[in-house]
Amino acid sequence: MNLRKTTKRSLTEQIVDQLEQLIETGEWPLGSKIPPEPELMGQLEVSRNTLREAIKALTHAGLLKTRQGDGTYVSASSSLGPVLQKRVNKTDYIQSLEVRHALEREAAYLAANNRTESDIEQIRLCFQCQNEAIQNGQYEDFADWDVAFHKAIVAASKNGLLMDLYEHITDALKEMVTKITAKTGDAYYCKDTHEQLLNAIVEQDQVRAVDAVHHYIEESKQHFIQLGGSMNEIN
Repeated sequence: MNLRKTTKRSLTEQIVDQLEQLIETGEWPLGSKIPPEPELMGQLEVSRNTLREAIKALTHAGLLKTRQGDGTYVSASSSLGPVLQKRVNKTDYIQSLEVRHALEREAAYLAANNRTESDIEQIRLCFQCQNEAIQNGQYEDFADWDVAFHKAIVAASKNGLLMDLYEHITDALKEMVTKITAKTGDAYYCKDTHEQLLNAIVEQDQVRAVDAVHHYIEESKQHFIQLGGSMNEIN
């Protein structure tokens, strides 16, 4: 293999790094509109073409999104998010459940040890709202609260990297939950195991918390297999 001589990084790449840092540190929060071109050009001391190339690169990476006639907005908090979401969207439901099992099992174990009273209040609120949404046939609301329930447990783990990883799969997770629930009109079949998980975390029982995760993932697998076993059949 022939190696090429290293070269200095281009000005556009340097601008990309600076803008990406603003996004990842939260100085440009998710959903916020970035400053207009003239302001950025003045602060960075670069030409319009250089700035537009940098914004184009970040848009392609999924970090920014341009709205015609409105401006450019932050659409992801890191470059990892869009990559993971695309990968999850291309993955079948059973494999997605297996990844959830790995992440949520560890989150439950840590949450049972590290949770605070405010964590418990948030987890319990999400659990109660799940029940109300499914009873009222509000499938999108149910999916929102289902994802919020699991995110609250992940947050209670106090592991920052685990929280970041889980955050990046939640959009795809919500879409799957919404489609399956709306398609079947099924009752909240994981209610009992979710309640067991909540109680285990409250009582700081790590073994029971992990066991509850295992059971609701298996319930989800079996439920999905009974529906036909393919996300293509759910779409």
